Amino acid sequence: MQLKLKLLSTILAMILVSGPAAAEKAGKGYRWVPVSGTGTHYFTTAIIHSQEPTATGYIQRSTDIVELEGDLHGRVLYHPVSVFDFAAGTLVNTGHQVFSGTVRGAEPVLLFDDEFRFEVNLFTGETVGRIRLVTRLAGAKTRCVLDAFGIGSTDGGDARIAYTGWCKVKTKRR
Repeated sequence: MQLKLKLLSTILAMILVSGPAAAEKAGKGYRWVPVSGTGTHYFTTAIIHSQEPTATGYIQRSTDIVELEGDLHGRVLYHPVSVFDFAAGTLVNTGHQVFSGTVRGAEPVLLFDDEFRFEVNLFTGETVGRIRLVTRLAGAKTRCVLDAFGIGSTDGGDARIAYTGWCKVKTKRR
């Protein structure tokens, strides 16, 4: 019994330390690799499609551009449904987005995400989010699971973010 518990404990520790790499078999030359970088969410060029008032704020639908630098290099066509609640001091973004670019310098890919969620504290500006670019539209089989957080804004008023996470990418043969 103690041997089984020790083995289970070791496996769980490997998963926690290694992230998705230990949780999912790489197979066929693919493996999970850590990624990080920054980005700019261009609020100033967003196209506002609609705003519907609510009792404490409004719901806005827009098309925005996010430019990513770092291990993910490219642009995101971001189509959020933004729920502003001024009484609670919150903004929650969900919706759809497509990333077009490269992951760690590999060939370009198009990746789709309909699971992202960003939460903004309107009182403090604190921003946290999760990004799930797991549906491949074009390019090599690539998946990215990221966490993002706000790191300030540009002089022009656009938001700056940082991201960290894991991407499953094709490994090069040696």
